[in-house]
Amino acid sequence: MGAGVALVTGAGSGIGAAVAAGLLDAGWRVALAGRRPGPLRAAAGAAHDGAALAVPADVTDPGAVRELFAAVAGRWGRLDLLVNNAGVFGASAPVEDYSLREWRQVVDTNLTGAFLCAQQAFRMMKDQDPQGGRIINNGSLSAHTPRPRTVAYAASKHAVTGLTKALSLEGRPHRIACGQIDVGNAATDMTGAFGTGTLQADGSVKAEPVMDVRHVVDAVLYMAGLPLEANVQFMTVLATAMPSHVGRG
Repeated sequence: MGAGVALVTGAGSGIGAAVAAGLLDAGWRVALAGRRPGPLRAAAGAAHDGAALAVPADVTDPGAVRELFAAVAGRWGRLDLLVNNAGVFGASAPVEDYSLREWRQVVDTNLTGAFLCAQQAFRMMKDQDPQGGRIINNGSLSAHTPRPRTVAYAASKHAVTGLTKALSLEGRPHRIACGQIDVGNAATDMTGAFGTGTLQADGSVKAEPVMDVRHVVDAVLYMAGLPLEANVQFMTVLATAMPSHVGRG
């Protein structure tokens, strides 16, 4: 498809910031969205010639999401790629102790936020000329295999897979492709503790291998660079030796 206009949510840190930087380096014009203005502007600050646009936005707020997409339309007039990356891990707690407040925060961010952004992207991509675009949802290995004591995160990421499939189906008549990348143990602030020890399914605490986040960026760039006649429906990128995804332990 080539470089065009992209919007990355959760772009102030971690995978989102890395993906936004990779897209900018590849010649895309990129809107970076996130809740914290400071890190967001810092992530966008290295770009020149008007290629980056920092838009503070909370993806759980429908009004803020509408304003975010209006800002993209006002700046560049179209949208070719949405990377639905914003997400939170939430508390670690047994199911019987998991609070409804925490559940709602995780589901609202990881699932409802992705839906609200996809909905606005569909509206733009259907109406623009030339029509169409691509949506890439950040799933997680937790969309396949949950970690213990992460009921809200696991449920929300399994639901993102259903959202991806529904968007793919409904996008067909409008040249809107949708795929999902499921990442295991990219080295970011969120996974910082994995190298020292994290809870396993058998109740033990073990260190887990991590991989450079650049491998995630390369995967997203490949997915984003395809023509709209081709799509990566699901891609899994993980640290090779991480436990509990392939086989038992």
